[in-house]
Amino acid sequence: MDKNTIIGFILIGLILFGYTWYSRPSEDQVAAMKQYNDSIAQIEKAELSALDEISDTATTLPATDTLPVIDKDSLQKIETLKAYGAFASAAVGEEEMITLKNDLATITFSNKGARIYKAVLNEYKTYDSLPLTLFNGEENDYGFIFKTSGRIINTSDLYFKPTVSPDGNSVSMRLDLPQGAYFEMIYTLLPKYMVKLDIKQKGMDRILPTNTASLDIYWNQKLRRQEKGRMFEERNSALYYKYFASDVDRLSESKNENENINVGIKWFGYKNQFFSSVFIADNKFNGGSISSNIESEPNYLKDFATETSIDYSPAAATVPGFQFYLGPNLFPLLKSFDKKVDKKEQLDLDQLVPLGYKFFRWINTWFIIPIFTFLGKFISNYGVIILLLTIIIKVILAPLTFKSYMSSARMRVLRPQIEEINAKYPGQDKAMERQRATMELYNRAGINPMSGCLPMLLQMPILLAMFAFFPSSIELRQQSFLWAKDLSSYDAIFTWNTYIPIITPYFGNHISLFCLLMTITNIIYTKINMDNQPGGQQMPGMKIMMYMMPLMFLFIFNNYASGLSYYYFISLLITIIQTYAFRKCINEEKVLAKLKENQKKPRKKSGFMARLEEAQKRQEAAMKQRNKGRR
Repeated sequence: MDKNTIIGFILIGLILFGYTWYSRPSEDQVAAMKQYNDSIAQIEKAELSALDEISDTATTLPATDTLPVIDKDSLQKIETLKAYGAFASAAVGEEEMITLKNDLATITFSNKGARIYKAVLNEYKTYDSLPLTLFNGEENDYGFIFKTSGRIINTSDLYFKPTVSPDGNSVSMRLDLPQGAYFEMIYTLLPKYMVKLDIKQKGMDRILPTNTASLDIYWNQKLRRQEKGRMFEERNSALYYKYFASDVDRLSESKNENENINVGIKWFGYKNQFFSSVFIADNKFNGGSISSNIESEPNYLKDFATETSIDYSPAAATVPGFQFYLGPNLFPLLKSFDKKVDKKEQLDLDQLVPLGYKFFRWINTWFIIPIFTFLGKFISNYGVIILLLTIIIKVILAPLTFKSYMSSARMRVLRPQIEEINAKYPGQDKAMERQRATMELYNRAGINPMSGCLPMLLQMPILLAMFAFFPSSIELRQQSFLWAKDLSSYDAIFTWNTYIPIITPYFGNHISLFCLLMTITNIIYTKINMDNQPGGQQMPGMKIMMYMMPLMFLFIFNNYASGLSYYYFISLLITIIQTYAFRKCINEEKVLAKLKENQKKPRKKSGFMARLEEAQKRQEAAMKQRNKGRR
C-alpha cells in the first residue's frame, strides 16, 4: 500500500468521524427519543400483561404431555388485543343510546364511537308531514383516528362509558385506558340548535407516541331529502366551508366534485335547501380533503365526505373543542352568532343562505329581510306579507317607474315626426341619415333616449335580489296561501307521471298556477309596453322576441318557489295599474306642446348627444368609403 492510499484512508476516516460527531443528536433529542421508547415499552408491557392475564385464565387438559387449550373467548380477546392494543378493553361492548332534548331539537347519542347518532328538529316537519330528521344512524358518521404502535384506531369502533349530567343537558362519553389514562368527550346541548363538544384527556402520552402532533378526523353524511321538489332541493344543496379568518366557499351543487385544501378551515357545513349540519372548530381544522357526490337513491340528495385534522398533543389535559350547528338556514338566527364578535372571529354562518352575489346580497340583508321579519311579527299569513312587501317595494320604486314612463311618453308623442323622418329617408342605404335626423329631433326636443332605460336598470338589482331571496326563505316553507300549500315549493294544479324527454328534466311533470298567472300577466304587460314604445309597429321581429321572453320564464320558474312567482305576478299587476294611472294623469297634448316649444329654442347639445352624433358621422364616413371601394 503506497503513501497516497494511506493518506486517502486517513482523510476518509476523519471525514466520517467529523460527520458522525456533527450529526449526533442533542440532549433534548436524546431525551425525547428515550421518552418515546419508554412510552412504546409501556404500551407493549400493558399488552403483554393483558396476554398473561388471558393465559392465566386458560384451562389445561389432564394429560401432562399435551399443550394448554385456550377457550374461544380467550382467543377472541387475544385477537382483539392484537388489533386494538391499549384500546382493546373498549373494542367490545354493547351499544347504548342517550337522548338530550330541548324545545328546538332532540339529539340522540351512541356510546359506540361517542357520536351524535340522530338529530330531530322539533319545530319542523318533512314535506310528507313526518318529523324532520337531519340524519339517523349510519347516515352521519364521524370519528377521531389514533395512530399507535403500527395500529390505526378509529373511535367509531370503540365503546365509551356514558354518564348523563344531573341537569340532563350534557352527556360524558369516557374511554378508560391502561395505566389510568382516559379520553373523554363531553356533549352539551345549547340554545339555538348548537351542540358543544369538549374533550378532556389524561395520560394519553403513555398510550400514543409522544411525538404525535395532530389528530385525524373524518366526517361522512348522506344528505336526506326533506322537500317536495327534488330537482330544486338538489340544486340548492352543497358542501360549504369557511377559510380560517376569511371567506366562505363551497363545492358545486350540480356535479360531483372534490377538493384538497392546504390552509386552515374554521368550519365544514353540509347544507340542504333549508337545513344544515355544520362542524365548527373552536380553533381551526388543518385543511384536508372534501368531496360531494350526487346520490341516485330517491330518499337522499348528496354524499358528503371530509377528511381533516387538528393540532393535538397527547400530553395536554384538554383538546381544542368543537361545536355542531344542527338546524334551519334561518338568516336572522345564523346572523345572530356574529353579534358583538370581532370580524376575524365571526363564523359567517349566514352565508349558508344564498341571497345572491355581493352586488345584490346587501339589498336582501339590509332591506328585504328586515322588512320581511318585521311584518312577520304582526301577520301570520305569508301570502299577505309578500303582498305588502311587494307594495312597499313598488311605492319606493314609483319615482323611477314614473320617470321611465314619462320618457316613453315624450318619445311616443313625437312618433308622427319620427314617421316623417322615416318617410324622408327610406331604405337601408339611408339608415345613417335617418338615425342622425332622429337624434337631432330628440336633441332639439330636449329628450335623452337613455333616460327611460336608466330607471329600469336601477330596478334590476332589486328584481335579482328577490329572485335569490324567495327560494332561500325558510319562513315560506310549508306556509299555505290560496291554492298553494307550500310557498317555498311549486304550486302544481296539474301533474303527470310519464317521463317526457327534455320537458321532464327541466320543466318537471307539473304546471304551477302562480307561474302560469305570472306568464299571462307578463304577456299582457309586454303588449302594453310595446304599444307605449315609439315605432313599435315597425319592428315585428322585435315583437316576437319580446313575447317569447314570458314563455321562457314559464319554463324557468315552473319548478321555483310559488312565493317567487306570486311576487312577480303581483309586481306585474301593480306595474300595469301604475301604467294606466300614469296615462290618466299625464296629458300627452301638453307634453307635445312643451316639446315643440323646446324645438324652437336654441339648444346646446349634451355631451352624450354630441358623442353619439360624432360616432354616427364616423360610421357614415366609413360606410361611404366602403361603398366607394366596392364601386
